[in-house]
Amino acid sequence: MSTHDPIAIVGAGLGGLALARVLHVNGIPAAVYEREASPEVRTQGGMLDIHEDSGQVALRAAGLHDEFRAIIHPGGETVRVLDRHAVVRFKEEDDGEGGRPEVERGRLRDLLLGSLPPGTVRWGSGVTGARSLGDGRHEVILADGSALTTDLLIGADGAWSRIRPLLSGAVPEYTGVTIVEATLLDADTRHPGGAALLGGGMFFALGEGKGFLAHREPDGSLHVNVALSTPEDWAAGIDFADTGSAKAAVLEHFAGWDARLRALVADADGPLVPRGIHALPVGHRWDRVPGVTLLGDAAHLMSPFAGEGANIALTDAAGLGAAIAANPGDTEAALAAYEQAMFPRGATAAAESAAGLVRCFREDAPQSLVDMFAAAG
Repeated sequence: MSTHDPIAIVGAGLGGLALARVLHVNGIPAAVYEREASPEVRTQGGMLDIHEDSGQVALRAAGLHDEFRAIIHPGGETVRVLDRHAVVRFKEEDDGEGGRPEVERGRLRDLLLGSLPPGTVRWGSGVTGARSLGDGRHEVILADGSALTTDLLIGADGAWSRIRPLLSGAVPEYTGVTIVEATLLDADTRHPGGAALLGGGMFFALGEGKGFLAHREPDGSLHVNVALSTPEDWAAGIDFADTGSAKAAVLEHFAGWDARLRALVADADGPLVPRGIHALPVGHRWDRVPGVTLLGDAAHLMSPFAGEGANIALTDAAGLGAAIAANPGDTEAALAAYEQAMFPRGATAAAESAAGLVRCFREDAPQSLVDMFAAAG
């Protein structure tokens, strides 16, 4: 006998958890299905800048804004932009008055998790597919062969969503950029050169078609994203299990760059991790399908070059939760209202992200990014 949940959310990322929280605040129960066995399975790494006009508005709707302010990373809004010779082309210090405070993704996820009633998240419940049962109801199939039914199904399950095919045939496409992640631990002591170069917050060192995007984390480590314009199969031809060989392969792209920048790869602690950057088409949308919708990356996956992904997921969650609360007993009215606002919002953010990718790696980089920050200031 299958389980029935009136509202089933697939995916316990920031968007799925924020939706469950906003519903809970409004007295509406929901179940969140997550393939990972527990919240401790993997590190939720990286820093996020949560914008005051989007992500923070969503956290207010979730009743968590004060708790969010308590976990932000002081100094995280500091920005440095360098060229390939490590010459500083733009610098802005964090005076505590900025509108995009930085927070660790893992701490934000823990905040959302801790705000939900016990048992809301069904850990170890990977979803393999779903099908319509008619009248807006759906059956969701889990990896262990069991199933559940629901009156309202929300896909918050990221880039390769198993719920998206119910609504759209779109699939993410490679953007032309691969990011290789590297970490330098205890930087002030073990990597003082890199620590001094990066400073206290966000860091960019860019050239045509490549660059370093990095930040200092609250634990004193440096998290470095090495961005490369490469064919989609580039990483598959490198043995990343052999860290020395992987470092050499990455550094081949940075011949002639300043030695301090190259050291961010050469001196990295632990393995390098490649990640191809994919995106859904800008303006991705679908016709209204009864009883199901998407949010966050499942709806509008975009590149990270505008800092919009997490903010859009949180905003989607708050908007959908508010629409459900405002239309009790009328799921279709709720979903229509949510999607009417979500589609143009997602299209704008996706367009900004696509433009950001081009801006970062243009022939004149980093000048285009310097100009953007200078104009914003």
